[in-house]
Amino acid sequence: MGWNPEFFLYKELFLFLHPMGNVPTAVKHCLSYQHLLKDQNWIGDVAPSPEKELHAIGFPQHVKIVEVGPRDGLQNEKVFVPTSVKIELINRLSEAGLPAIEVTSFVSSRWVPQMSDHTEVMQGIRKYPGVRYPVLTPNMQGFNSAIEAGATEISVFGAASQSFSEKNINCNIEESMKKFEDVVKAACNLSLPVRGYVSCALGCPYEGNISAQKVAEVSKRLYSMGCYEVSLGDTIGVGTPGSMRKMLGAVMKEIPVNSLAVHCHDTYGQALANILTALEMGVSVVDCAVAGLGGCPYAKGATGNVATEDVIYMLNGMGIHTGVNLYKVMEAGHFICSALNKKTNSKAAQASFVPQNENLCN
Repeated sequence: MGWNPEFFLYKELFLFLHPMGNVPTAVKHCLSYQHLLKDQNWIGDVAPSPEKELHAIGFPQHVKIVEVGPRDGLQNEKVFVPTSVKIELINRLSEAGLPAIEVTSFVSSRWVPQMSDHTEVMQGIRKYPGVRYPVLTPNMQGFNSAIEAGATEISVFGAASQSFSEKNINCNIEESMKKFEDVVKAACNLSLPVRGYVSCALGCPYEGNISAQKVAEVSKRLYSMGCYEVSLGDTIGVGTPGSMRKMLGAVMKEIPVNSLAVHCHDTYGQALANILTALEMGVSVVDCAVAGLGGCPYAKGATGNVATEDVIYMLNGMGIHTGVNLYKVMEAGHFICSALNKKTNSKAAQASFVPQNENLCN
């Protein structure tokens, strides 16, 4: 550890006040927190200015964060989340500077009842300039409903697993692609951007391992039909840096890396490591969910997305720009966790977040 004169000043002060070296625990806590505030990047709106940051060689200089908490994070909640809470969460995330926020799903309320208020949510949020608000649309019926609600960007979601596709959207991979072609064509006719998802890119709850070539094939289909970006999802969080590297290597032979994103669940605690591997390979778009909310209702054991707070904390520490205010994301996480009466899954928030109206040293 480098020389830190302030640390030794504090140390000498407390040794003087406590000759036996027994610094009160509460004081240690306050000291460590104050140093965190001083030394870390998350207190500001963005990462450090380019002339000051120590950018990690071989990684992107900028990473786009796609916030999926309001949709993927909430869709599996057992108790219906009030529409007003969803709207407030999205508005808070917009204020944090997130460039893309997945708002809701225009799917049958029979299959995903938590998203049954999709129209009210879409029409109730504040649209911030420069922020994209994509919504999921599995078929033409969902697409038409989304357009009526005012959606300006849509997403289609396929799978690299035949079994998962059948259980998730009630059709096999080939049938799903034909449905998506109709949706993408309709969106393109309205000049609406379309994002594509590939679920089970690193493993399936029903079929186990999925071949990297299969992921590449499905990804290529989505990209070829007009999806400007394809998000590769580790739906049940079983991937490792090794399998991530192998899968991306196959997909990048078919699709330009600047049109790829990764969507990692943290079931086995591998999400950040997998994201780091993807960044090292040139991927510069990362999906994540505030407070690590979520999971897949069709994938047993999918405990949640990687936390947005943890991803931004890591990127800030690497000198990689996101344009997102981490403290405001933590505030949004605190808000939704309070509403859900649950603890955040974000390690960064657990370690350092204290609401501004609370005194740490009480």
